[in-house]
Formats: sequence, C-alpha cells, structure tokens
Amino acid sequence: MTRRLILIEGLPGSGKSTVAQMVSEILKGQGKEVQLFQEGNLDHPADYEGVSFYYAGDFEVLLKTYEEYREILESNVTAHGDGFLIPYRKMKEQRGIEFPSHVVQDIFSRDIYEIPFAQNVKLITEKWQDFTQNVLSTNDDCITIFECCFIQNPLTMGLVKCNHSKEQNVQYVLELGRIIHALNPLLIYIDQKDISYTFDKAVSERPKEWSEGFIHYYTNQGLGQAQGYQGVKGTVQVLQERKKLESEIYELLQMDKVWLDNSDYDREACRHKLEKILQ
Repeated sequence: MTRRLILIEGLPGSGKSTVAQMVSEILKGQGKEVQLFQEGNLDHPADYEGVSFYYAGDFEVLLKTYEEYREILESNVTAHGDGFLIPYRKMKEQRGIEFPSHVVQDIFSRDIYEIPFAQNVKLITEKWQDFTQNVLSTNDDCITIFECCFIQNPLTMGLVKCNHSKEQNVQYVLELGRIIHALNPLLIYIDQKDISYTFDKAVSERPKEWSEGFIHYYTNQGLGQAQGYQGVKGTVQVLQERKKLESEIYELLQMDKVWLDNSDYDREACRHKLEKILQ
C-alpha cells in the first residue's frame, strides 16, 4: 500500500519541527512529491488553527453584537453542520485594523480548542475524515507530513485542558488512527529522555511570551490545576504525565511507527536515522 501520510509527534522542544523539515527534504531528495504542514499552519487540511465554531443561533447573536462587522463576518464564515466555522486569525491577518482585536478576542472564546471536549472531538474527527477522503480521491502519490496534530493536539485538549479520563483520551487518538488507516501512515515519535532539560531548553530558546503562556496553560486548568502544579516545575510534571499517556497510546496504535531518540540533539545522527527509516 502506498504511504500517503507521515506523522511527527513528541513533546515541546523535542525537535519535531526540525525532524519534520528533514523528513520533507529526504523525501524530496528521493523524488517524492511532498507537502508539509507544520504547527500553526492556518490552512491545515486535518486540523483547525485559529478557527472558532458557533451554533447558528449564537452566530446570529454575534452578528447583532458586532453589527458594524457583519459584512466581514458573513463573508468569511463557512457553514458546518448546525453552525458556522469562523477563521478569526486569518481574518485578522487579512483585515488588520478593519477587524479589531476585541472582536477577535470575543470570537476566540469559542475556538475549536476552547469549546467543550465532546464538541471538539466531533469537529476534529470530522476534519480528519474529510482529509482522508480528499487524499483517497486524488490520483497522485503525494505524501503529506503533519507535525504534532495527531497526538499532541487531542491530548492538549483532553488531558492538559480538560483533565478527562485516560480512556477518553486514548479513544480520541485511536479513532483518528482508524480514520487514516487507508493512508498507510507512518508515525515518527521524537523522544527526549530528560523532559525537564528539554523544556528548559525550549524556554531559553523561545520568546518569553511563549513560555509564560505555556506555563499558564499547563498549570491553571485541567490536569495541572487539579494536581496543584505550579510554575516551571509544575509544567514539567504535566508534561511527564502527557509523555506517559503518549507512550501508552503509541503502543496501542495499529500503524507503522518509529520511536526516535533525539536526546542528544545531534542533527547529523538524526538525519542518518531518518534516511534509514524512509529508504
């Protein structure tokens, strides 16, 4: 069966972005057609980034609240089931000051990753189903590479934010795995032995706003809040719990998969391992 999808997963700072780029380069060097979607891509075909969901009645209330922006809102939404999808981040990028930040912030409150867990699962599952069907309907052999949306995003929602049961989180990811089975996916999990060191490295290399936001997200809701975790140490404790669950899910997934140790951050050694995996 032709491989149509490669999934890159791992904790923050593990090297997912670097590995995803390497995989893309190696496959292109083999003459393969490749499309790479990294974290934060606003046009992701299987996930939502900067998109909110409003039921029809709630959307009408939004329009009445921001009557002066009705045209902008109505011309950018997409009908979906019994509601509407609003790509507020893309709208802000395109419209700038015409679409003020206070309106964006209001819409953000119903981001796909802010709404109730069951609603998130439904929308994300449907998105992966649509992606799979779209790939299967094409006649080319293009390989799609996704960074972090397959395991990380569901567990960020189900565990980190909502602190739902292990069973619910496991089933969320396993269902996505069943959906993409026909694409013959390969999962590459980037492992780091020392989670504390890895997170400290990410904090030192990224903007202060990123680390502050990340720590707040991980310790002021869901699992972190329930356990009373605080600060950098608390964030690492949540990451350790996430890593434990991700490891269990990895073992349960019925697909080709590789556990890649990147603890040394040796780019050449990592590339050599990837070349063997992808040959």
